[in-house]
Amino acid sequence: MTSPAPFGHIDDELCHRLITSAEMAGRRWSSGILLALARGATRFSGIVAAVDGLSDRMAAQRLRELEAAGLVERHVIPSTPVQVRYHLTQAGLELLQALQPLAAWGHRWGEAAAPGATTAAS
Repeated sequence: MTSPAPFGHIDDELCHRLITSAEMAGRRWSSGILLALARGATRFSGIVAAVDGLSDRMAAQRLRELEAAGLVERHVIPSTPVQVRYHLTQAGLELLQALQPLAAWGHRWGEAAAPGATTAAS
């Protein structure tokens, strides 16, 4: 087994930012919404349809949070009826890119790391 790469010093401010970022991305539905936007959904109904189990209420709440965090932009198109489109910001796109190694880890180890999972050594 290879040893992990050494970590550089993480000061209190960087640690706080890491925790804040992980909590935002890890909130239920947030990553699904970001992925739906990355895959081309731009309208509210398309986002809800793309994320299995996401209710309209939770979608609206998470979209407001993601917008406040600077990860999603909301564009209102003045037409009749008014149209609203959502898009990833550069920060949202970079967060998804940063999550790719975590998704790969989950693909490889996710079942073994799931709560209540048993291993051969147990």
